[in-house]
Amino acid sequence: MKLLRRKIDTFLSQWKSNPERLPLIVKGARQIGKTASIKQFAEKNYKYIIAINFIEDKSYRDIFDDGYSIDTILKNISLKNPDLEFVPNETLFFFDEIQSCINCATSLKFFKLDGRFDVICSGSLMGINYQEIESNSVGYKEDYEMYSMDFEEFLWAKGYKDAQIEDWYQHMLTLTPFSQAELDVLFENFREYMILGGMPAIVNRFIINKNYSGTLKLQKQILLDYEEDITKYAGGLDKGKILNIYRKIPVFLGKENKKFQISKVEKGARNREYVGTIDWLLNAGIINICHCMELPELPLKGNYNPDSYKIYFGDTGLLIASLDEEAQEDLRLNKNFNTYKGAIYENILAETLRKQGYDLFFYRNEKSTIEMDFFVRDKNSLIPVEVKAVDGATKSLHQMIEKDKFSDILYGIKFGYKNVGFNGMFYTFPYFLAFMLKRFLREKK
Repeated sequence: MKLLRRKIDTFLSQWKSNPERLPLIVKGARQIGKTASIKQFAEKNYKYIIAINFIEDKSYRDIFDDGYSIDTILKNISLKNPDLEFVPNETLFFFDEIQSCINCATSLKFFKLDGRFDVICSGSLMGINYQEIESNSVGYKEDYEMYSMDFEEFLWAKGYKDAQIEDWYQHMLTLTPFSQAELDVLFENFREYMILGGMPAIVNRFIINKNYSGTLKLQKQILLDYEEDITKYAGGLDKGKILNIYRKIPVFLGKENKKFQISKVEKGARNREYVGTIDWLLNAGIINICHCMELPELPLKGNYNPDSYKIYFGDTGLLIASLDEEAQEDLRLNKNFNTYKGAIYENILAETLRKQGYDLFFYRNEKSTIEMDFFVRDKNSLIPVEVKAVDGATKSLHQMIEKDKFSDILYGIKFGYKNVGFNGMFYTFPYFLAFMLKRFLREKK
């Protein structure tokens, strides 16, 4: 299996070079490459690695039962495996699947205070265990949220170099149009990425085989694995209700307004019966939530309706894999992404924004005469972001920029099958540049 370059690689190197580094928890959805990336980093940077997986090695879950003295923990590990060596300043403890051993989180404080060993933990942090881990290790850990591969990581896997990607960013920054040949190649790469998603095993299969053979089967298995995780880790929540929501996401995205409504998940469903279920899927990294703003104005976080939202898949390839076989064939053979009411493009933009650290917000007024897919901001203004599956009118974008009532909005951004441009009111960018949006907003003149 090809070793894939990931953005966490740079973060881990920076973490290692910090003399004040805290124990690290890498969290994220299942099968996004956490374990592989950490092991690759560990092998390059440490002479001794103590790797314990609390799901595969259940016998190690009791190593903290005698207290949190580091010497006691080392003694208990040695009892199970006397061949292991613990050399101060040269040893990394890698605790994997930490959600299956809550006591491990409590130990992080003592590892930090002891100071002899580096510690990295990883896990899906699903359900109630997530909250316990947060409270048990507060102040003595650093968190890193990892996602499936973004488009830049996909381009790295395809063999594209940093200099090439930087050149494409300069097109964006200087508003220099791409040639038709460049557009054709980059849009084709982006369509491949949408179909595959960013799960490393699937991307690897595609890179090695140079076709989609076997990728759909892998995607469907991941979807089934997520369902199995729900039944395993949902804790005190109703597993059937979480599964109801998970399975209905594509149905709501296929509707015109894409708004998720508990009352339509099952007959007679009420919000109070589903409390915590959506948060569980969000904490597990399986979904992204996009809230409806009360008014399109700053601040974003204090200005939304918690009961009005859309739910997107965390990985667009898995959304496509969840559709029926006819839709699959249409997308793979005919590249007909304009069907399904623009949901695929909205999902990929939601995913791309989240992977840059943005929270997700949309807007629809009461009469549905003004609608906007997403909002971001720069240091001075609120920025509406429109996603166009097909080229067409941008009525809402024009209204938001032109009307005095939206005083926080100075300009907008439109993503589509378009070249780079600016008409004095909004920037137009091709989809494949969306992963650079945050950098662009920071650096543009």
